[in-house]
Formats: sequence, C-alpha cells, structure tokens
Amino acid sequence: MTSQPDTATSGAAASPSAKKPTGFAATDVLINEFAGAPDTVERAFSTPEELQPHTDLGLKDDEYERIRQILGRRPTASELAMYSIMWSEHCSYKSSKVHLRQFGEKTPPNTRMLAGIGENAGVVQISDELAVTFKVESHNHPSFVEPYQGAATGVGGIVRDILAMGARPIAVMDPLRFGAADHPDTARVLPGVVAGIGGYGNCLGLPNIGGEIVFDPTYQGNPLVNALSIGVLPVERLQHKEAAGVGNIVVLLGARTGRDGIGGVSVLASATFDEGAEQRRPSVQVGDPFMEKLLIESCLELYDAGLVAGIQDLGGAGLTCALTETAAAAGTGMRVWLERVPLREASMSPTEILASESQERMLLIVTPENLAPVLAVAEKWGVWATAIGEVTPAEAEGTPGRLVITWNDHIVVDVPPGSLADDGPVYARPIREPGDLILLQADRAETLPRPNTGDELRETVLRMAASPNLCDKTWVTEQYDRYVLGNTVLAQPEDSGVLRIDERTGLGVALSVDGNGRFARLDPYEGAKLALAEAFRNVAVTGAEPVAVTDCLNFGSPEDPAVMWQFAEAVRGLADGCQQLGTPVTGGNVSFYNQTGAAAIHPTPVVGVLGVFDDVARRVPMGFVPPTGDGDLIYLLGETTCELSGSEWAWVTHAHLGGRPPKIDLVNEQRLGALMQRASQAGHVAAAHDLSDGGLAQALVESCLRREVGAQIVLPEDDNTAFVQLFSESASRAVVAVPRGHDKAFVALASDYGVPCVQIGVTSREAVLDVRDQFTIPLAELREAWSSTLPKLFGGVAELAGRHGDPEAAAKPAGDSPAGEDSVRSVTLEISESTPSEDDVPGGPIEPAKSTD
Repeated sequence: MTSQPDTATSGAAASPSAKKPTGFAATDVLINEFAGAPDTVERAFSTPEELQPHTDLGLKDDEYERIRQILGRRPTASELAMYSIMWSEHCSYKSSKVHLRQFGEKTPPNTRMLAGIGENAGVVQISDELAVTFKVESHNHPSFVEPYQGAATGVGGIVRDILAMGARPIAVMDPLRFGAADHPDTARVLPGVVAGIGGYGNCLGLPNIGGEIVFDPTYQGNPLVNALSIGVLPVERLQHKEAAGVGNIVVLLGARTGRDGIGGVSVLASATFDEGAEQRRPSVQVGDPFMEKLLIESCLELYDAGLVAGIQDLGGAGLTCALTETAAAAGTGMRVWLERVPLREASMSPTEILASESQERMLLIVTPENLAPVLAVAEKWGVWATAIGEVTPAEAEGTPGRLVITWNDHIVVDVPPGSLADDGPVYARPIREPGDLILLQADRAETLPRPNTGDELRETVLRMAASPNLCDKTWVTEQYDRYVLGNTVLAQPEDSGVLRIDERTGLGVALSVDGNGRFARLDPYEGAKLALAEAFRNVAVTGAEPVAVTDCLNFGSPEDPAVMWQFAEAVRGLADGCQQLGTPVTGGNVSFYNQTGAAAIHPTPVVGVLGVFDDVARRVPMGFVPPTGDGDLIYLLGETTCELSGSEWAWVTHAHLGGRPPKIDLVNEQRLGALMQRASQAGHVAAAHDLSDGGLAQALVESCLRREVGAQIVLPEDDNTAFVQLFSESASRAVVAVPRGHDKAFVALASDYGVPCVQIGVTSREAVLDVRDQFTIPLAELREAWSSTLPKLFGGVAELAGRHGDPEAAAKPAGDSPAGEDSVRSVTLEISESTPSEDDVPGGPIEPAKSTD
C-alpha cells in the first residue's frame, strides 16, 4: 500500500518503554535490548565477554562458540536470535540431513521434475505448457497449543510455499492424527483443528479434496497436523528465490509484522512438550485468510507482468529466513533498513521484527525500474508493499556478500547469509534399535483369538465399521468446501482427490496422502514402504499414472538414539521404494520432537503421491454403481495371506500392537497400477477401491455405502479362512467392479500384467451386504454403525461452530439431538455441459470408453 510506512506503524516510532513480554520466558529473551537502545555490532565488539542466553533459545554451547568464530566476536541480540532460528532443528535439518541425502542419491530417472528438494515446493511438468507444484508440511506443535490458529496457519503456510513457485494454489489436503477418540483433550484439539483448516481454506476458496483422520493414544498430547497444497502454473512462469542482480530492490509484501509467532521454530517446533506447553500460545501465529487471498492475487498479477526477479515466502523463521535464504542462494549480499518494516505494534524491537512469524507475507526481489509498477499492483489489491533493502555485491575474490541490517542507522546485524541458511551444524546422531523391538515383533497378532462363526464375523464387521479410524468422516469433511473452483472431480472419501487442470483437454491430476504409524513402529523400513505403496495404490486405482512423491516425516526427539534409528530406517525405506517405483521425492518436511516428555509418538512417515490423467473423464470412483440390469461383477485383485499384525482388527478388538507388518513387494504395486491405468483407459472398470485398513470387509462396506448399492459376495475357495479373507491387510490389493461385457477383457488384461484376479461377487439392487454362508447385513444397519461414531463423540457441526477448540466448551457433553439433522449430507458438482441426471455427481458412473484391445 505504500513504499514508506506511516510513522504510526513504523519501527521508527518504537518506544522502548512500550515493550511488553510475550508471556513465555524463552521468547521474552528476544525482547531484551540494552539501555533502551538496540544491541549493535559496535557494542558487540566492545563487550566480548557479555553473557548471552543462547541456551534459552535452543543453541548448545558448542554451537554458540561456532557462531562467535564465524563472526569474530559475540553475536548481537538480533544475530543471536537469527542463528537460534536458522540453526534450529526445524530450519536447519541438522539431525536429518545425513539421512535425507538418500533421496537425491537414489532419485530415479525422471524428465518431469522442474524443481525438487531445496526449493519451496517440488514442481512437476504434466504437459508441454503446464506444471503442478505440491508439498506437504507439518504444523504439529502449534496445533496442540492453539488448535484453531495452529491448523489455520498451517494451511496458510503451505499455500504460500506453492505460491512462491509461481503457481496458483488450487486445492489443499490434510492428514490429521489425534490421541484416543474418547480422550477429553481430543475433544479440545480436534474441533479447533478442523475448524481452523475449514475456516482458512474455505475463505481462500480452495477445495479440500482429501486427507486422513487417525486416532491413536500415541498422539495424545502431540497431535499431528500435516497440510498439503497443490498449485498449477505455466511452465515458463516458474519462480526462483535467488536475490540476484546487484542494486535490485528488496520488497516486503503482505500483512504488517506483529509479535505473533516469535520463537515458533526455535522454541516451539524444535523441542519436546512438557507441562508448560499451554504457556506457549504467543509462539503460535495468527492467520488472516482474506489477506492471504489478496496476497495470492497480487503475486499472480506480478508474475504475469514479469515484475518479479526473485521471491520467497515468510513462514517459519519470518524475515530471518527469507533474507538469509534469498541472499545465500544467489551468493550476494543484502542491505536492509529494518525500521521500514510496517508494524502492527510500534514498540517492537529489531530482534522481534526479525524473529516474528506473522503470516501472509512474501519477500520480493525486483529491479529498480519495476519498483513503481510493483507498488502499484500492491496498491490495487490493498496489500502493504515496502522497499526495505537492496541487493549488494559479493565480496572480493568471489566470497559471498554479507547481510547488513540497520535499525535507525545502528548496525544490528552483519553476517554472511550462507552461515545461517546453509552452513548450520550437521549431526550424525547415534542410532540404536529400540530395545523392545524384538519382543514387540515376536508378539504376533496372528495368534490372537479371532471370530469363527458367521454371527461373530457379522458383529466384527459392524464393530470395525463403527471404530473411530474406519468410521464415516463426514462430520469432519462436511466442514470443508470440496467443490469450490468447479474443477474437483473426486474428493473425500474417495481413494484420491482428482482435479481437472485443463478444461479444454481434460488433463488432470490425482493426489493421495497416507501413513501408518503402527506399521512403522513394528518395522520403520517396511512401514515407510507400505505408506508409499498405499498412497501409490490409491492414486493408481483411480486410473492415474503415479509420477512423484512428497513426504512429511513425523518422529520423536532426534536426541534419542532409538528415534534416530527409526528415522534412518524410514528414510532408507522410502528412498528405496521411490527408486523402485520410479517416483522421485520432490520435497517435503521433517518434524522432530513429537513427544511429550520421554514418550515419543510412533514413527509416522506421511507420504503424498501425485498422479497424472490425460483425461479426468476416465477417472474411476470407489463406490459401486447402482445396477441397471444384473449388476457389475466384483473382482478381488492381488494375493491375500494371513497378515494381521499391526492391523486395524488387532487394535480395535484386542488393543494389540505387535508382530511384523504385511510384506510389501513393490513390483506387485507397479503391476496393479499399470493394470488399473490400462483398464481405466479401456473403460473396463466402473468402480475400484484399494484394500488397506480393515481389509476386504471394510473396502466392501465403503464401496457399498458410497452410493447405497448392495453386494452379493462369495469368498474365494483357498487355504484362508473367511476371517482372514475379510480382515487380513495384505498389500497390493484392490476390489473392482467390472461392467458385464467387459469381464473377459478385464480378466485377460489382469493376466497380461501378472495380477491375481478372482471374481468374488456381483453388485445388487437389494440394499444388503451378503457374504454367502457367513452373514447378511442391511446397508441401513451398516450406515447407522458407520456414520454415528464421530457425531456421538464430538457433537453436531453447528455446535462446533461456537467452540473452535475452546477447552471449556469442548469438555461439555454433546447434545442429545440427533447429529446431522440440520447438516448438509452431500454436495454435488456437475462437470459436463449436458443436462444433469441423478447419477451425474463426482465419483458417479463414467461412460464406458470404447475398448482399444
């Protein structure tokens, strides 16, 4: 809105007496200055022995000594804060770098990737003209401390990562994990998190097309709130973060800077929780989705006009990260006048300004001749834009330049930017297999008592369908707008979210995110591969070609050798799996310190897989299609063995975790994926659903209930019992519905691809799930069990709107009125220009394509 801020909101008007503490001791360290004046470089030279609170900011003694060696003096208060932020676990990846290198070393050949690890987000080319960018990140600790704002700003931050690559954000997803569903604190955290995700994403006008909701006591006190976003851009509009071009202007664009989020990455995200966690609310950012929307539109206009030479979003680490990373990436220096930064609180010190994580901000590098047009665009959109600095040259003999920051003519920072952005400490931390792992793996779920009779199997199906992890998640997803923008083809509860990218050709993408902390606890190497395989399979069963991966690696403290062993094994498994599947890791996030006290969460690698459609009209939904004649034929793809360890059945029925997770052969996943892509192209498949949590039984429940279509099932005649057939969680499997007349071609195709294929039933007009010789369950009874769990636990959505995670309100019991009486049960989107029929809904029937066999 202005190139020079008003004095009422400028740092130039700061009054030392007006400073106020944040309420959290460690972040209050950042406020302290000296005798009412900033701690300057000159003063640092003259007071070399002055004690500094580096340990309060998360720096170890040896790290602090290294900083003194780099600078040749003690750091100023502002420099100390900057190093504590950039050398934190969250920003520097100091404990994970030595393992993450495998993603680069094992990258499979790929011609699609335009930008990868090290950028704000991975960019994948999907046509000659278009590319998509996608990434998943964590906002775990903030979402426990302040659920609504923690989750909301998690969405805002990942959207800005996408924006910084030159893309228009087009959708979000949210993999969520909470403690036990009936625990009182889950009733505090979950409603606020869901409301924050919905509130921010809905205001931005971005569809939420998928995710996960998992309950497990391991996440009690440390929920996992991961957020994924995807955007689309013309290939030639790809942006970079380098602050190149000596004399170019540094522009701060977006919201004004406040005290929210100070200490977020150095203190909140890079330490374990303890009993004082509730005192850390000041470390949580506060979001404004309407400002973010203006920021998105202004940036896109600047890109299209060619006015931006470099750009970086401001999220975790705020200005500190943006200034140092842009300068370090180009090898240049930078001169910044910090008093020019527009402030929400005029009393902020330079240290606070640099450490603030206020949201909805971007840092631009623009040429001097483009400064006026940039400011004009910002004025048009009502966004603050302020020239706060300029790019300076590298030093003699090719030495990178220096970042010099002044505050009212006092030099408060003079550092080599690479020492913060690139040259932080790197630790090869001790690793040790957890001492209990051998005993845990020996305690196999396959030895547990299991149901044998038809009545017992029937009761187990109903109990499993009603369990928190397998039940209907409509209570959550109906709070998200899934169809805004008009290009959503499939969304929750489908296996993948599917988006149309090009309305002219039908070009589109599919996205899925998956993880299984129990599998990874039993074997982190295989557990990571299983997470990758499930996400890959979820994309493949829709008919898309999986092409790229993003990941969010959620683990306990890296200072625990057992946690580091789990992390190293999971990274190795994911890198090996991606190499074998030919899907490179384009980027992601590591989230350590997910534990309360000494109790770490299960290792939880969350994997997102991107797939590409040449035409989304051939997408395959998960729900059985209402039969018009004798019904479609139902086939089981893949091989079933007795694999129950780590399964949902073992947990729901026996609260058991032990044994080894299902075996995974990624060659079988590739074959299944190739088969589904080819079958989709040929129009052989009307519906398909992957088999994972809950096994075949749960897949049949969800496929039937999606569109109220019954199924008559005859279990295969082999060595497996009916129970194993129904509840085993063997990998590389799917259930598909094949229209009559396509069955012979489909079976032949499965044989060509080497995928085991056996017919197990037909769809039916009768609204029942019937398993011959075992049980019959009316769909109405199934739906009642499946859909009532979350409303009983958390109340109605209308009630939620007034709570937003308020602890006192959340502790009150839910009302007695039937959940969902006044709620919208479904939203439909017509994606063709023809007159809609009752079946023309996302995920509904597709016109069979002419066979190309």
